[in-house]
Amino acid sequence: MTTKPKARKFRIKRNTPVAAPADTAGAAIAPADPPEAGRDPAQQVRPQSTPRAVPNTGSNEGANTAGPSGYGHADQTAAQPRQGEVASAAEVSGEQDMDAIRREGLTGRQLRMARRVAQKHGLAPTSDFDAVRLLRSKGIDPFQRSNMLELVVPQRGAGGEEAGKGRIQLPQTVPAGGVNLPSTDVSPMDRRMREISDIQRDITKRRRRKIGLLMVRLMFFVGLPTIMGGYYFYNIATPMYATDSQFLIIQNEGSGGMGPLGGLLPTQFANSADSIATQSYLQSKDAMLRLDKDVGFVSHFADPEIDPIQRLDPEASNEVAYKFYKKNVKIGYDPTEGMIRMEVIAADPNVSANYSEHLLEYAEERVNALSQQKREDGMRDALTAFETTVKQRREAQEALIKLQVENGVDPEAVIASIRGQITNYETILLEKELELAALLDNPRPNRAKVDGVQGDVRRISAQLDRLNERMNNATEGTNSLAQQAVSLQLAQADLAAADMSLQASQTQMEQARTEAQRQVRYLTVAVRPVASQAPSYPRKFENTILTFLIFAGIYLMLSLTSSILKEQVTK
Repeated sequence: MTTKPKARKFRIKRNTPVAAPADTAGAAIAPADPPEAGRDPAQQVRPQSTPRAVPNTGSNEGANTAGPSGYGHADQTAAQPRQGEVASAAEVSGEQDMDAIRREGLTGRQLRMARRVAQKHGLAPTSDFDAVRLLRSKGIDPFQRSNMLELVVPQRGAGGEEAGKGRIQLPQTVPAGGVNLPSTDVSPMDRRMREISDIQRDITKRRRRKIGLLMVRLMFFVGLPTIMGGYYFYNIATPMYATDSQFLIIQNEGSGGMGPLGGLLPTQFANSADSIATQSYLQSKDAMLRLDKDVGFVSHFADPEIDPIQRLDPEASNEVAYKFYKKNVKIGYDPTEGMIRMEVIAADPNVSANYSEHLLEYAEERVNALSQQKREDGMRDALTAFETTVKQRREAQEALIKLQVENGVDPEAVIASIRGQITNYETILLEKELELAALLDNPRPNRAKVDGVQGDVRRISAQLDRLNERMNNATEGTNSLAQQAVSLQLAQADLAAADMSLQASQTQMEQARTEAQRQVRYLTVAVRPVASQAPSYPRKFENTILTFLIFAGIYLMLSLTSSILKEQVTK
């Protein structure tokens, strides 16, 4: 941005002589020198203009002799010269041109551009309007778009004439004798609005073209596939019938050993493992092959009346048939409720209901077989242990009876009897010895009593000796009563142990039976399969909308990928 130069007007006053020379008395004032090129006339030094001399005529000759107030005295006229500023013709024309330029209503941008062009041409304008005036005086249009080289050195044609001579340079005069045509100059505001409207029309045209191409692409890549999908779903697709059923698996909590009240105890849902196992079996290839063997699953879906997309090839492998099976047999498990929901789809409602019935039978068999092995193993082990303990107890009883028969008497009772007798005789002997001692303490004892008591002592002692010998014979030797008693005690201990084992085996067997009953699983059908009267598939409107969304998503993803790749390539 440049700063406007400040120019000052210098006035130089010069004193003129009192009497003008005679040769200059009637001469006109010499014109001022033209201003230097590139300078404002206001900056030029304006010389003092000389006063004009009054010519001497015959009418005022007599007036020369008049008094002081006369007009004809030359000395008085020369003594009072007229002073003032006289503008030159160039200065006056420059001011008029600048006034005309101001009235044109040029914008600030145009004035700044004119100043820059004037500076490039080596001019020294005092203002933006002066720059326009100086450029036009040199025949240069400051608002004409041209090359930088054209601004510095004007191009010339082959004949040496300037290339811009034919261009319209304003301001210009129109010949008076010609036809008055409208001006070719357009207001900058109108030209600017016209350019903006041209740009807007071009943008609108390109936007419409792009929108049209976008609609064509959307119609080809999204609309056409959607129409084709809707036509298939509404006119070609074979109606399919769905049969819904629900069942759950429960286990028994009753106990078989509690009498008639055992079966009245409540039951609870089986664990999720049993339900998941049943669901997996119904969705397995084994169930598909069994269903095909029983009711002909593959032959039904290979019917020619089914549309080609949903039809199964009659010569299809088990893997292809299994894909159709998983598509048409849908099973879901709800862990919160313990319910298994099954949906079977077929081209005929009765066939769909028949498939559901067979699948429920397969599920019930599978549920019964889930815990059968475990129950059988538990009962078999408990029964084997019970039979073993019964056999051992029987052997212990036989051994005890055999010992009792061989001995004939009870050794323990005999030994206890002998011990009782020995104890009694020892007590009697002690009393007799005390009585004898009392008789002998008398200085003159009665001989007959002493002899009687001594005889009793002798007989009792002999009896004790026989009893002790019998006891010794009963407790010593292999066939003694003591040995027989020990054998009987061991046999009785074995029998008691066998009884305890038998009791434990009976308890274990009862527990195994209870556990086996508790592990029994029951399949309870909550919703029986009923043949449908209206087709459930295909869902025409929903599938058509889904087709539109799928192709629209694919197109959007491809368009975004293409835009990203283009942006990366152009960088």
